Amino acid sequence: MWTATTCSIDPSSSMWTYEDTHSTGSELLQRVPEAEDGNIEYKLKLVNPSQYRFEHLVTQMKWRLQEGRGEAVYQIGVEDNGLLVGLAEEEMRASLKTLHRMAEKVGADITVLREREVDYDSDMPRKITEVLVRKVPDNQQFLDLRVAVLGNVDSGKSTLLGVLTQGELDNGRGRARLNLFRHLHEIQSGRTSSISFEILGFNSKGEVVNYSDSRTAEEICESSSKMITFIDLAGHHKYLHTTIFGLTSYCPDCALLLVSANTGIAGTTREHLGLALALKVPFFIVVSKVDLCAKTTVERTVRQLERVLKQPGCHKVPMLVTSEDDAVTAAQQFAQSPNVTPIFTLSSVSGESLDLLKVFLNILPPLTNSKEQEELMQQLTEFQVDEIYTVPEVGTVVGGTLSSGICREGDQLVVGPTDDGRFLELRVCSIQRNRSACRVLRAGQAATLALGDFDRALLRKGMVMVSPEMNPTICSVFEAEIVLLFHATTFRRGFQVTVHVGNVRQTAVVEKIHAKDKLRTGEKAVVRFRFLKHPEYLKVGAKLLFREGVTKGIGHVTDVQAITAGEAQASMGF
Repeated sequence: MWTATTCSIDPSSSMWTYEDTHSTGSELLQRVPEAEDGNIEYKLKLVNPSQYRFEHLVTQMKWRLQEGRGEAVYQIGVEDNGLLVGLAEEEMRASLKTLHRMAEKVGADITVLREREVDYDSDMPRKITEVLVRKVPDNQQFLDLRVAVLGNVDSGKSTLLGVLTQGELDNGRGRARLNLFRHLHEIQSGRTSSISFEILGFNSKGEVVNYSDSRTAEEICESSSKMITFIDLAGHHKYLHTTIFGLTSYCPDCALLLVSANTGIAGTTREHLGLALALKVPFFIVVSKVDLCAKTTVERTVRQLERVLKQPGCHKVPMLVTSEDDAVTAAQQFAQSPNVTPIFTLSSVSGESLDLLKVFLNILPPLTNSKEQEELMQQLTEFQVDEIYTVPEVGTVVGGTLSSGICREGDQLVVGPTDDGRFLELRVCSIQRNRSACRVLRAGQAATLALGDFDRALLRKGMVMVSPEMNPTICSVFEAEIVLLFHATTFRRGFQVTVHVGNVRQTAVVEKIHAKDKLRTGEKAVVRFRFLKHPEYLKVGAKLLFREGVTKGIGHVTDVQAITAGEAQASMGF
């Protein structure tokens, strides 16, 4: 398992104080002062505001929407210090009417998430209401969230995605997953060996938009104000390198870890959990196949998960979701605190608790803030090449993620490094996101770019397409500060490992271990690596993960020894 004390997350970063080790959503609703940043706004009441006050409230709503990148949550009947006061029915009706006017002014839609009665010093019943405000930013077609799907083989990952995206329950024999497989051997074995993408949309009212009613991908994109892109990864240990590539290259916002209720934590489950921790990808857990088990078996699996999550290497706070109220709270806490890990128990056959997962996904806000997005967009263009296709009448197409900058149709970029260390000029002919046309691509978004008649043979996974002004540097030798998570004997000079850095995946040899002759499990060191096949484009600070058999390690790049194309050709023997 990819776990060490270095993977633990500092609990002081959480805004919550957790007393109990097992929590439900209702217990997490406490007095928490309103944050200046973020997309949650407390309002005691909004009854008949003056024109000046109304304009101020609208400006405030625009700010919260910007912070949540198109989503904000208003809690009506709550003071700024987090005190749950509540409002009488007439005042609440007037406040919601004002909120509706504010949303209309900014072009947003509102959906009531939940209402709750509160005990306050009053004879009349008082309520607090939580409202989701959603507005697709003017420069985007829809809000986008990428979710990587992890879990052991046969835990039901592809089946769950098939049920969510097709809108039909499974028959218990894998019918729902057939539309997700990309290869004949996957259909025959029932096991995913490649990375596939599936989309689930939500409209402005929070209703699910999927392939049911014979919709096409284009119609789903047009009807949705929020889009969840699921990255279906392989569960079998034989395809672990593919799973690691999916996590490091596709930059998911969060991960869904699927655990079968009847087998519990088995096979690659611990490995996948450790990967998410090592790469600091926030994750939530879904316990599937509850229709096959007795209630006691499901409870035992949940308890087993809670024990693992509380271990020092994880330091997570499990939160079992059993109601819609819990699902709303879980989505908000998951976004605010990296320590909270929601746990869902559901069935893809009976449909039990499937709606709770949909509520959670609908409300889950983007996990990166608007400032980070703006800073990335100000930088020069950099697009990671993860997939390469040839499409009839279109030509060569590459799929991947825009790491920084903005990419438009017609842009002139350079792609590389080639095997001999060069960068080649090309032109972006057209762009598609989630199978629908798109003119502008922004930092953090995944898309496919058509390159016309550019020779596919010159491209490979792990390349980057960058702005010519960037003057990209390449390297064959780099240094990284690593932690050796596991090695059977001693880790020495000359040892070969498969290195994963972003979308780069290549065998490298250990040239030098600084200040030490050898490393043992759990030890730290700065190590110099040399790529064996061809030079790569790396950046200082990038997360690094390496493996070879049972040997595993994590770290980050500390130094890159830049070389020219000529030096690359000489070093690689061209």
